[in-house]
Amino acid sequence: MNRRMSWFNVTSLTLGFAFLYLPMLILIIYSFNSSKLVTVWAGFSTKWYGELLHNQQFLDAAWVTLRVGVMSSTAATVLGTMAAYVMVRGGRFFGRTLFSGMIYAPLVMPEVITGLSLLLLFIAIGLDRGIFTIVLAHTTFSMCYVSVVVSSRLMTFDRSLEEAALDLGCSPFDAFKSVTLPIITPAVISGWLLAFTLSLDDLVIASFASGPSSTTLPIKIFSAVRLGVSPEINALSTIMIGIVATGVITTSLISKNAIRRQRQEELEGTKQ
Repeated sequence: MNRRMSWFNVTSLTLGFAFLYLPMLILIIYSFNSSKLVTVWAGFSTKWYGELLHNQQFLDAAWVTLRVGVMSSTAATVLGTMAAYVMVRGGRFFGRTLFSGMIYAPLVMPEVITGLSLLLLFIAIGLDRGIFTIVLAHTTFSMCYVSVVVSSRLMTFDRSLEEAALDLGCSPFDAFKSVTLPIITPAVISGWLLAFTLSLDDLVIASFASGPSSTTLPIKIFSAVRLGVSPEINALSTIMIGIVATGVITTSLISKNAIRRQRQEELEGTKQ
């Protein structure tokens, strides 16, 4: 039954979207401003994007961010998938409650507490802060998100397919590699993209785990903003918004395609 939206719902929805996305829209518009003053419009120009491409400090920070994002999201995907498989398929075992709590703790833990605890750990073991420590820190808090995404897919997985592979002579590892993994691949990819997005815009945890020679892009932007917002920062922020939006849209499309493919397979199985 179709329900017409009332004026109150339309107004609330409009104000909500305006509050969330109007500042981003203004930032994107002023990134094409030809004036050095970020609040005064002086005409359309793309020169600040060109200036940004010649700013070596921002380029170095962007390269560090990409390296950290790829490495941490890959490690988080592997560990998060393993953890999800153990929680869903492992049944009841000694320490399961503690294991689940440790996996999901970063979801509710304040980032300041996570970053500070990791900093104290790195100092205690004598590990110099750099790209490696940032990767460890980002892997720690992003693997729980991957675990949630993958475990939700494993819970709805038809185990009869896996059991059929075992009956045909496959070992548990071969059944996982040949049957389970291809089916949950969309969820694994979605988890990787989510972990990469979280790593890309993290500031708090990276500020605790980074060293003098491993400044990430969010840290660099935050440091530059404290001295005054420049048009280059608007251009850089616009590029980051585009990257994050692309990741979110890609993840959504992958999930929708996976659901559509699953429904088609179920429909074909019903017809057969």
